[in-house]
Amino acid sequence: MDIINKIQGYREEQEELRWEGTFADYLEILRERPEVAQTAHSRIYNMIKDAGVVEEGDRKRYLFFEDQIFGLEESVERLVEEYFHSAAKRLDVKKRILLLMGPVSGGKSTIVTMLKRGLEKYSRTDQGAVYAIKGCPMHEDPLHLIPQHMRKDFYNEFGIRVEGNLSPLNLMRLEKEYGGRIEDVMVERIFLSEDRRVGVGTFSPSDPKSQDIADLTGSIDFSTIAEYGSESDPRAYRFDGELNKANRGLMEFQEMLKCDEKFLWHLLSLTQEGNFKAGRFALISADEMIVAHTNEAEYKSFISNKKNEALHSRIIVMPIPYNLKISEEERIYKKMIEESDISHVHIAPHALKIAATFTVLTRIKESQKNDVDVLKKLKLYDGQNVEGFNNQDVVELKNEFADEGMGGIDPRYVINRISSAIIRKELTSINALDVLRSIKDGLDQHASISNEDRERYLNYISISRKEYDEMAKKEVQKAFVYSYEESAKTLMDNYLDNVEAYCNKNKLRDPLTGEEMNPDEKLMRSIEEQIGISENAKKAFREEILIRISAYARKGKKFDYQSHDRLREAIQKKLFADLKDVVKITTSTKTPDEGQLKKINEVIARLIDEHGYNSTSANDLLRYVGSLLNR
Repeated sequence: MDIINKIQGYREEQEELRWEGTFADYLEILRERPEVAQTAHSRIYNMIKDAGVVEEGDRKRYLFFEDQIFGLEESVERLVEEYFHSAAKRLDVKKRILLLMGPVSGGKSTIVTMLKRGLEKYSRTDQGAVYAIKGCPMHEDPLHLIPQHMRKDFYNEFGIRVEGNLSPLNLMRLEKEYGGRIEDVMVERIFLSEDRRVGVGTFSPSDPKSQDIADLTGSIDFSTIAEYGSESDPRAYRFDGELNKANRGLMEFQEMLKCDEKFLWHLLSLTQEGNFKAGRFALISADEMIVAHTNEAEYKSFISNKKNEALHSRIIVMPIPYNLKISEEERIYKKMIEESDISHVHIAPHALKIAATFTVLTRIKESQKNDVDVLKKLKLYDGQNVEGFNNQDVVELKNEFADEGMGGIDPRYVINRISSAIIRKELTSINALDVLRSIKDGLDQHASISNEDRERYLNYISISRKEYDEMAKKEVQKAFVYSYEESAKTLMDNYLDNVEAYCNKNKLRDPLTGEEMNPDEKLMRSIEEQIGISENAKKAFREEILIRISAYARKGKKFDYQSHDRLREAIQKKLFADLKDVVKITTSTKTPDEGQLKKINEVIARLIDEHGYNSTSANDLLRYVGSLLNR
């Protein structure tokens, strides 16, 4: 019953974290740890920063988002630096609503959810501790107890700025319960929780005719009016609106731009002045970050309406586009599958990668540069080496279209199509062709895809299929070559010996006879032709290889099979070319002889043991590659 022990341990930990004392006791905590008095924006920024920041050149990667947000490092960095960091420093962006704008299933809601869950967890740490006036339904900041005329003196002594005024309810409690003795007011440590409505609020629009503004700002409790005698008595008011309960933390407006205007105007005062109006009371102070999310179409409609100009100026828009990296898209699919009921199904290697290839192709825009096709662009975005291009080219491509990634196929569609293929055919194993076939079948049922886009997407499926063909052939190639790395190394060493002799105008010595012989031009060309090195370019390519070997030697590093991408590709293709006939015969024979059967079983075993296939997907792969080679 380990889970019971953990529950008990959590309860004990919760009890240890609880704290209660007078305002005077709280000031002693602030004297030792002034960071406790940080604002909601500052707390969120420090929460993200404390999770870890990795600097990569002039870029920063925030580990807080690592496990859930994939391929959006630049968007996340901009979000943290331009909004959270600036707001934490009390700059003007603190007075703005954060609006995440992007396509469906692009990660907007995930980011907000991560901030919520992160705050809940962070408030249980020393760095993220939150204290409030005990018994306050709004979890009010105890420093609001300090009168306005004393706040300058407080800043001089503690170095802490106090913003906001004491709420009507706590003003009355101060007089009635504590006789005006501020130092005796009870303070307690609180733990932010969306479930308990402590410091985390969520507002979702519904029918404007039935939704009440009380959902945001609270309402009068009519059952208490007889007791307290007036609707303006703070004790007769229920401070239970989302803006009340989100105080000290985060307030999420779901589909904010769909809200009725009367709800949005309350945000003007809250964002700019840090307060809002409720009932028959003075303005109520609130310290909370407001975050909303929407799609591009709704945002454009919103800003085109002149009536929204005042609110528009109070919004900071952060674009959250789709991920544009194949490898990161594949991680998204793996995460979604792990969280689903199809995690037991065997998904063959490259199936998700090919699905990701198609999906990202639908999101990127064709470059206006003549030498960049969509496939090259796709690989460059994914950090792969493409001959003739460098990092500066990638930066230029990204700057070519400001709205790239704001459209295309979303990850949920791909996962739904994979699920559909599995459930409909009751498959226990699925490969790249199954996935592409299911994606293609689903395009006709996708309501938001135009005929023009459908034609374009069908072309992207063909491109993805060709990419898979190359991957499949290489996979079988590796499995067919016994001790593949050793064979490749032997061929590489032989090639390098000949290149060195050729460049230095030396002769080679036959290891058996000892006689001198010229470099084997036929061998060198048979390898170089695999990657399109022409007769005129062979000398430059060989000299480049020799320079690379010398550079490695100077650094004390060994030049090996993995040291030169193009040469490695050439070696692989050469080995496969030599084996192609063997592969064709072995995979296409309906009644293989004993020797061929043994070879097939060896290859299948290697595909299973070393490449992640199961027996079904390995056999499917062999049959498919056999058909490719026989075309």
